[in-house]
Amino acid sequence: MPRTYEPIATRTLNTDTSTITFSSIPSTYTDLVLVVNAYSTSTGNDNIGLVINGDSGTNYSWTRMYGVSGVSGTTRTTSSNQIGQGTFGTGSTKYSPVIYNIMNYSNATTFKTVLGRANEPVGQVTTLVGLWRSTAAITSLTLNLYASGANYGAGSTFTLYGIKAA
Repeated sequence: MPRTYEPIATRTLNTDTSTITFSSIPSTYTDLVLVVNAYSTSTGNDNIGLVINGDSGTNYSWTRMYGVSGVSGTTRTTSSNQIGQGTFGTGSTKYSPVIYNIMNYSNATTFKTVLGRANEPVGQVTTLVGLWRSTAAITSLTLNLYASGANYGAGSTFTLYGIKAA
């Protein structure tokens, strides 16, 4: 069986930081997978946001579905400056696994689609579909926390994988 997931880069934080960026992403894969296992240092629940190629314009759309404590719902945004993911764990005992699948990232003729899922320690599960309305090939990904002054905590890990054609 061919190995299709190839690690491109991994970051493990030694100190708290507000953003994580993977840059100079090679165009030699069919898709990307970004795996986050992190927590926020703030005292409130934060949301994680994905910015592509440093584009902070309102070129993103996303729909998020969530479920928590027997309640479910959806959030939809059509002109956002990032692709939003759900509530993010706070405190070093509340790591939140988040996975983004980014299809056809190096294709220069189509908008880019992102699928995401997260299992937050507050008991919430989210899934999302996002769209970056640009035909540019993806060369960098940045992860932000929405809350002002929030940081990813030391010990958080971020791994970017390239998927080879099988």
